[in-house]
Amino acid sequence: MDTAEHDTAAAGGPTTSTGTGPERPVPTRAEVHGHPRPGQRRWPQGDPDGRAARTTRPWYRRLGWLWVLLVGTAAYVAELVVLVGTGNPNFFPSMLLLGATVVPLSVLTFAATSGTRVSTPTGWLVAVVVVGGVLGTLAAGLLEYDTLRRLVWGQYLMVGLIEEASKLVVPLVAMAVLWRRYPYAGVVVGVASGMGFAALETMGYGFTALLQARSLAAVDQTLLLRALLAPAGHVAWTGLTMAALWRVPRAAHRVRALLGAAGVFVVAVLLHAAWDGLNGLPAHVAVGVVSVVALLWTIHRVHHDEKLFA
Repeated sequence: MDTAEHDTAAAGGPTTSTGTGPERPVPTRAEVHGHPRPGQRRWPQGDPDGRAARTTRPWYRRLGWLWVLLVGTAAYVAELVVLVGTGNPNFFPSMLLLGATVVPLSVLTFAATSGTRVSTPTGWLVAVVVVGGVLGTLAAGLLEYDTLRRLVWGQYLMVGLIEEASKLVVPLVAMAVLWRRYPYAGVVVGVASGMGFAALETMGYGFTALLQARSLAAVDQTLLLRALLAPAGHVAWTGLTMAALWRVPRAAHRVRALLGAAGVFVVAVLLHAAWDGLNGLPAHVAVGVVSVVALLWTIHRVHHDEKLFA
């Protein structure tokens, strides 16, 4: 054994060599499941060379969410002004789409691009937004219709349970395919599913406001209110739940991680039920603050771990 091999082995265990570069320690079982040796980087399971999620993102691209918010808001205002000025109903669908998607899309862009590394494939995010939103709203609508007809009490709790579970179907499929190569994508995939659900739900509320009030002002107020509340609702709750679930396969103690994810899901359901069931601005502000702060902290922690270990 030469000097380099002796030093490497002494630092942490057996070594392996590709024949073209320096030898490195063979990853242990703990490292593969997300727990590196002291002073060493974590290698995602199935990626012992640490090549996944390697592309570094420049700082100006990490502000993409701000451009989405500014340009999207400007486009919405332009659509509204033209619609009011011309009275042409052809502009209403595009105004409704922009009003329902700009803020949730900004949050998704922030979650996906505010880190220094590219960690989630764009194609999968688009699929989760579209398919997850459609299937989630369909499943929730059908199940809620039957549930609300039968239940006398606990309706808000059941609605929260149904909607939070419906939003997880497509993200769980994505997790089964992506978690090895993209071990830090959970919160982004969850936010994508929450965005699709929230956008379609907001479009439904906006169209209902038009039918009931027959006024663009009512539609604009509905879209504005739901846009401001979007980061504190479906987007946050599904993002938090998927971030916890995504950690389970690579956790050293999977049962403990699974119980933790179940706890996060229960908290999301309770926050959802509190949002629907409690009246008054203070209650909604409290639920919203807890949800947004928890989501921002989770995104920060994921990006920090991704930068440190990826």
